[in-house]
Amino acid sequence: MKAAQRYADVFFDCDSTLSTLEGIDELARGRRDVAELTRAAMEGRVPLQDVYRRRLELVQPTRASVERLGRSYCHTQVADAGPVLAALQAVGKRVHVISGGLAPAVRKLAAALHVPDERVHAVEISFDRAGDYEAYDAHSPLSRSGGKREYLQRLRAAGGLGPCALVGDGATDLEAADAVDLFIGFGGVERRAEVERNAAVYISSKSLAPVLVHLCTGPEWQRLADRVSFKALLRKALELSGAQENHA
Repeated sequence: MKAAQRYADVFFDCDSTLSTLEGIDELARGRRDVAELTRAAMEGRVPLQDVYRRRLELVQPTRASVERLGRSYCHTQVADAGPVLAALQAVGKRVHVISGGLAPAVRKLAAALHVPDERVHAVEISFDRAGDYEAYDAHSPLSRSGGKREYLQRLRAAGGLGPCALVGDGATDLEAADAVDLFIGFGGVERRAEVERNAAVYISSKSLAPVLVHLCTGPEWQRLADRVSFKALLRKALELSGAQENHA
């Protein structure tokens, strides 16, 4: 069944949603203490703000390592991320990336996916003259639990959004479910039980293609189906979502 409502703005989380990486864990290069802090926050066992500063203090990311992370994000895109975002933009939707990740790296992936900088919402980081870690924007709502919800509510209050949807994998995404018109849980990289239980829509395939079934109205779907470049993607979306509809 195609979406009954047209979503003008679609937000995607970055880590474990558009990329298979968890950025801070990649920067930590296998440190178990950092990975456990990330896991606890994404599963909702501890508030994000309790681990955000601690992880950065442990990792001490440099300008060069954050730049490498951005390149790694680009090389580890979730299956069909690029075509899905292209399809959404082709029918006139404003696509955003919203993340508690480090903004320079997130912007690198967003640029590869043709998402403009003004639609990238992430946490800024600063470095000293030598390129060593200095600080992060501790005032950013995206660095704390409930922050995505707060951030999206601010955007809506400012009149900058139409009907909107959010796609994400973690507890910080689920917290924002009531700030959007549709929340889609994505378990293709990390399957988190709390998100799966509570998301209005949950996708467990490794591909992002099924989100199109829930984000596109019938007329939007037909516009995509009329373009040869999107036909295979739409077939895959239907197959993976288990939809039983017939489309031209």
